[in-house]
Amino acid sequence: MRPAEKVIITTAITGSVNIPSQSPHLPLSADEVADAALEAIEAGSAVVHLHAREPNGRPTADPEVFEKIVGRITAETDAVVNITTGGASSMTMDERLAAARQLKPELASMNMGSMNFVYSGIADKVQEWKHDWEEPYVRNTYSHPFVNTFDRIEDTLRSLGEAGTRFEYECYDIGHLYSLAYFVELGLAKPPLLIQGVFGVLGGIGADHANLEHMVRIADKLFGDDYYFSAFAAGRDQLAFGTHSAWLGGHVRVGLEDSLWIGKGKLAESNAQQVRKIRAVVEDLGKPIATPAEARAMLALRGGNA
Repeated sequence: MRPAEKVIITTAITGSVNIPSQSPHLPLSADEVADAALEAIEAGSAVVHLHAREPNGRPTADPEVFEKIVGRITAETDAVVNITTGGASSMTMDERLAAARQLKPELASMNMGSMNFVYSGIADKVQEWKHDWEEPYVRNTYSHPFVNTFDRIEDTLRSLGEAGTRFEYECYDIGHLYSLAYFVELGLAKPPLLIQGVFGVLGGIGADHANLEHMVRIADKLFGDDYYFSAFAAGRDQLAFGTHSAWLGGHVRVGLEDSLWIGKGKLAESNAQQVRKIRAVVEDLGKPIATPAEARAMLALRGGNA
């Protein structure tokens, strides 16, 4: 791992997993997502990872919605915009790539393989549904995998890479590191890599701290110091895994995409609240927080967003 001289905080603002019935604080409309992103940036986030939703909260791949969000962020800040190419398992590949193809961000996420990506358990915890679409949407993940085959990964690396986009490589299991190594060998994934270790998603590697350290060991074996590492865990383990990543010399990710909580039994009221909490932890470890410009320099980003 290339040790982080300064820690990059990424905030995943809304995602496509959590639903409005779980929390009244989840940003939904384009304006809400943009507002939440701006608050997170002000709190110290150098990177904002973006999904989009319809006003009723249903995830959307509509580039026009993304453009409204990104336009406000880039007009008011110099933060790094990271647009999802993962979208949701219910979307086609063309839908998932539409926003990144149109907006050509300097950073985009890349899920490093097909997998069971299951969050149907949300349905067992919701007592009152706000919208008709929510329950079938989450239950569908029990029988429909997230698909990202090698030909799709290669096509995305080539097509977005030609536009100057670099990638946040999301690895949900150890095998995803070996898949990334294959694309490094092909010359399509170029160092310095940003590897985002994702823990605690049903179907992927569990939220066990031994797994985090194992992922770093294997990444060290495969990539040496040609990569930066960041980590998060879904749900209640979010803060603990961010802390562990920073302690190991990596970066951190928080946000309501990954966890709706700020403490045991207490919903986070905003993305910025989570940013402030992890920032305090990182700074208590004696590690300074990276600015957007410093994040760009570390990750070899081109500068300028959409």
